[in-house]
Amino acid sequence: MLTDKTGKTSSSPASAPEINVVADDGATIISLSGRWTSLTVARVDNQMRKLESGLADKMQAPVVKVDMGDISGLDTAGAWLIERLRVALSKQQISVHIDNIRPSWTPLLEEVGAAVERYQLPEKHRRPFFAIALLDKLGRFMYAARDDFLMSMHILGATIRGSQMKSGRGNGISYAAIVNQIDRMGVGAIPVVLLMSTIIGAIIAQQGAFQLRYFGAEIFVVDLVGILVLREIGVLLTAIMIAGRSGSAITAEIGSMKMREETDALTVIGLNPVGVLVFPRLVALVIVLPMLTIIADLAALAGAGFVAWAYSGIPPEAFMSRLRDAIVTSTYLAGLIKAPFMAMIIGIMASVEGMKVKGSAESLGRRVTSSVVKSIFVVIVVDGLFAIFYAAIEF
Repeated sequence: MLTDKTGKTSSSPASAPEINVVADDGATIISLSGRWTSLTVARVDNQMRKLESGLADKMQAPVVKVDMGDISGLDTAGAWLIERLRVALSKQQISVHIDNIRPSWTPLLEEVGAAVERYQLPEKHRRPFFAIALLDKLGRFMYAARDDFLMSMHILGATIRGSQMKSGRGNGISYAAIVNQIDRMGVGAIPVVLLMSTIIGAIIAQQGAFQLRYFGAEIFVVDLVGILVLREIGVLLTAIMIAGRSGSAITAEIGSMKMREETDALTVIGLNPVGVLVFPRLVALVIVLPMLTIIADLAALAGAGFVAWAYSGIPPEAFMSRLRDAIVTSTYLAGLIKAPFMAMIIGIMASVEGMKVKGSAESLGRRVTSSVVKSIFVVIVVDGLFAIFYAAIEF
């Protein structure tokens, strides 16, 4: 049995909600009838949305009256549709009046109306003009580069000044930690550096001899290999290898400690996280990279000498004799001087990315990738700057 608004009982089924729109005396009257409940309002949802979007164009006066006198039932779903219509019309500068509302429904409409006003549909993403998108990315890149530079200078300064392990205890450098990092970053990298450098030296010698053969100047491949390897290729490829091998390890180690809040624990007990984590790794890189560069140079020259002998028929004695004539001290030092600077760049950038890790594995992977990419990019840029500087001073 159903009870209508007059208190009379009826055995008829619940009536579907209906909407009737008429214009009267300069106002638009929207008459609502039937049961506006969660079981029935889906039938009029589309019609209500059309009223929300198209009513303003059809109106002659900015006044709308919503007559709820014929509504026989109302719940939250029905109240949501009615209040959604009111809010939508109000945003179009239309005055909305709700008439013939039952007093018991007033609190429901007020609560639902407040929720509707707070609710905002997500705006559709509009792809900006490509020039604006390019400038936006450029601006974000510049701000990120500025933040990375400031953090790098902070870590560098804290490393130089704060190598002590605990405040107020003076110099507390842990030589055992430095030696351990030298073993991991240096000794462990020797096999891969040897293999890579030997292959690269052999390739340069073979390609150089192949091209110089047309001019009858195969012997000059020794000059080519010696100058190119000692000044550029040896230190550059070694730095790239260390950035991918040791730089990623530094970022992963510091980042995982940041995720587990071990860096915060170091600060709590009075230790300097930069002194404990960054300083030994940075010192080890500065020591290791020049040594690995020497090994890489020797391996590349050995590979080039073997190929020159096997491919061009240049015996080892002639190779060494020509190499002594082609190389001067500045040629050797030009590459070796770059090594400590590249080591500092790799260590600092790896530490910066490690300190930026948040509390998720996705963040750790993203920072490790960013560390390797940024380190390799900056190392190549610095190598180019050194080349320009050497040319300017005729070194």
